[in-house]
Amino acid sequence: MYKICLVEDEVNLNNIVKTYLENAGYEVIPFYDGKSALAYIGNEVNLWILDIMLGDDVSGYDIIKKMRENNDQTPVIFTSARDQELDKIIGLELGSDDYVTKPYSPKELVLRVNNIIKRVYTKVTTKTYYETYEIDTERRIILENNQEIPLTTLEYDLVLFFINNKNKSFGREEILKNVWGTDYFGNDRVVDDLIRRVRKKLPKLNINTLYGFGYRLSWNIPN
Repeated sequence: MYKICLVEDEVNLNNIVKTYLENAGYEVIPFYDGKSALAYIGNEVNLWILDIMLGDDVSGYDIIKKMRENNDQTPVIFTSARDQELDKIIGLELGSDDYVTKPYSPKELVLRVNNIIKRVYTKVTTKTYYETYEIDTERRIILENNQEIPLTTLEYDLVLFFINNKNKSFGREEILKNVWGTDYFGNDRVVDDLIRRVRKKLPKLNINTLYGFGYRLSWNIPN
């Protein structure tokens, strides 16, 4: 369960928002003043909802500044009755992820929370499979039957480029630009040599030659 710290000095609004968030499946820790919220920084939290203008001498700006000083990069949503462009800019510059102007719909706030939680915490798979090959993009290796296939950096980059652009056709110049980089100067026939080497090491990788144009990776297998 994701944990949310809700910092709002209006008691009724705090209670209403807390109820909506809990009904959406979140654990909510409410704070009604800035000082108690400051003291909680450092605990494990997935998202902060910070009212900018609080009842004591601590503002939402002070809280996020303290978080960032402590290298706490937890997502933050600011709420405020102030709708000035400058306030939004300051909030974004301090590292907030969103800014909601009062009065707001609790349902809308929950949707914004859902979007941030999904963006930040949804685990992105780092593995792709093609035939018997396992492409691990985090470790930058390719395995077959749990055995690593030795590849050079360029060979791996070429495979990854085709994996990310499956069933798309590319000329040699495009492949050069995307694999070697835009600052490469040389004959585009190095592409042919690299593809020949990759085909030898990964014979099941179906890289088709498009005569007079370039190459395409045929992909009929679902991820």
